[in-house]
Amino acid sequence: MKDKKAKTENQHPNKIGIKEAAGYALGDGGNLFVLTYVSSFLKVFYTDVLKIPTQKVATLFLVTRLWDAVNDPLWGAIVAKRPPGKDGKYRPYLKWIAIPVALAELICFYDISKHTDNMLVIMIFAYVTYISFGMLYTGINVPFGSLASVITDDPNGRTLLSTFRAIGGGIGGAAPLLIAPLIIYTKSKDANGNVINVADSNGMFFFALAMSVCAVLFYFACYGTTRERVKSDVNPNVNVGAAYKAMIKSRPFMVLAFTGVLISGQLQFASLNQYLYKNYFCNTNLSIIGSIAQYLPMALMIPVTPMLVKKYGKKELAGFGSMFAAAAAIACYVLKPKPDQPWLFMVLLFIIGFGYSFVSITNWAVVADVIDYQFVKTGIKSESTIYAVYTFCRKLGQTIADYGGLMLLSKVGYEVDKMSNAGYVSGVSEGILKVCTIIPAITYTLIWLLYRFGYPLTKEKLEPIYEKVHESNEIVSE
Repeated sequence: MKDKKAKTENQHPNKIGIKEAAGYALGDGGNLFVLTYVSSFLKVFYTDVLKIPTQKVATLFLVTRLWDAVNDPLWGAIVAKRPPGKDGKYRPYLKWIAIPVALAELICFYDISKHTDNMLVIMIFAYVTYISFGMLYTGINVPFGSLASVITDDPNGRTLLSTFRAIGGGIGGAAPLLIAPLIIYTKSKDANGNVINVADSNGMFFFALAMSVCAVLFYFACYGTTRERVKSDVNPNVNVGAAYKAMIKSRPFMVLAFTGVLISGQLQFASLNQYLYKNYFCNTNLSIIGSIAQYLPMALMIPVTPMLVKKYGKKELAGFGSMFAAAAAIACYVLKPKPDQPWLFMVLLFIIGFGYSFVSITNWAVVADVIDYQFVKTGIKSESTIYAVYTFCRKLGQTIADYGGLMLLSKVGYEVDKMSNAGYVSGVSEGILKVCTIIPAITYTLIWLLYRFGYPLTKEKLEPIYEKVHESNEIVSE
């Protein structure tokens, strides 16, 4: 009887269960349904369907993402200064913006070239629709990410949320990568009579519709299955300027920001593998196998990662995983798989995926830790502000990856008129391979160096931070 009473007393008051963690995971599933499809295939839609030159697409991504320098902090300030309502501070955005962001994703894949061949009109349409999607996605992603900090302040609960978020993101991210190649490409023949795969506008739009519907369903399910336990200020008086200054002076946040740029940048850069599969290995179905190689290691590691985090710590586990991924990425660049060796490329992708899985699964718990660290150091509660800046850093990584990747693609000779309806082209295809292997080798190495030598919040240093945050939350509740 005493043991049972002691166990109850030691249980964290804001402890959460599997059901709510799974509900939270659905929100990231909704995010990734639309984001992964846009991130992985919109550039293919632009170059191969709308026939926009790669340099113009690169500039489009650069300009639209520069707007995020205003858009993301703006959303962060809006969310931070809004007082909580009966549904909480962050949950309501899931129902308010779910349908608008889904419609924005759908319109991005509308083939405007069916109505006009005027490139200026096509470019204006692309700019307007992509900017609209980016703004609305930030409007739902910032409060969703901030939600994890107020669902619970239990460290084990935070790890559970991050783990299940990885599951939700895996479901949402894998669906486009595994299924889209079967729908968005059709068989054709090149000038030499060889059978090749080409992007189909109708298939791309239909799949966008499917992802939109799935996203809305998941967003509303997340809204209905979560609740905010950690109280937010009824009259928030957030000094956004002071919060930004504190971030710049914070070593944990700056390392988080740089790793965010690199992590998101590499994930976005991996979308160039679509061109590698299409124009080097000449088999777009490899995209499916590549996605399995990326997500299967994560699925295998999810059950054991919380135990490993509890024993070793998030920094320590992410450092080990990124080192593993860096070694495999360097090996891929050195070995240079030949066109008839896609199996070698896939094996190395699997090894990279194994190492990166530890970074991916713990990433959002690390963000929550940095939010707690900033609060303890400054006394400023700024979940949405920090998350908005981190979101911007991730988008900055995507911008660098998209702009740099497309410019490198152009540099090695990828011309839309020649390559969109071609398979292997000597010289150009080897250039695509080089681009798609050297950048990951550099990026994963930098991620490892930052986690190993830059990020200071070890398992031991986080314990007193958790205690102070919990004490503060108890005072607010009273």
